[in-house]
Amino acid sequence: MQYSKNAKIVLIGQAPGLKAHQTNTPWKDASGDRLRKWLDMPEQQFYDKHSLSIVPMGFCYPGKGKSGDLPPRKECAPKWHPYLLESYSNKLILLVGKYAQDYYLKDKKTLTERIKNWRDYQPKYLPIPHPSPRNNIWLKSNRWFEEEVMPQMLAKIRAKLQD
Repeated sequence: MQYSKNAKIVLIGQAPGLKAHQTNTPWKDASGDRLRKWLDMPEQQFYDKHSLSIVPMGFCYPGKGKSGDLPPRKECAPKWHPYLLESYSNKLILLVGKYAQDYYLKDKKTLTERIKNWRDYQPKYLPIPHPSPRNNIWLKSNRWFEEEVMPQMLAKIRAKLQD
């Protein structure tokens, strides 16, 4: 986690993966590399807590499951997010992956539907897929995300950083 009440953008993701857990640095893995590419942010900017707060759904590595990491622990977000996000009323919140989107959006849409209809969640939220290499199949089947949607979202992110 990295946090500042002064950050203009909040990134809410799943839980730290094993590499991020071992280095004590969020998104310090292949998923983070792809995420920084999508956001067009060098590491220095990405890890500047005054620009970007990083708040996970779960605050510890949840362990390995049959097909990847286990889901974030359910007790973390309800306990800590209200306290951490109380000062973020005018912030842009990036919801990275299904767990963050399910918790905050509370609709019955699929991840793909949410991302296709990302404008429905403006001005507060930007739902994006998880950048994990495990999502390569989804990204190949939904090339419109990186080609069309992400550039539009990036414009919103850049505008917020310049506020």
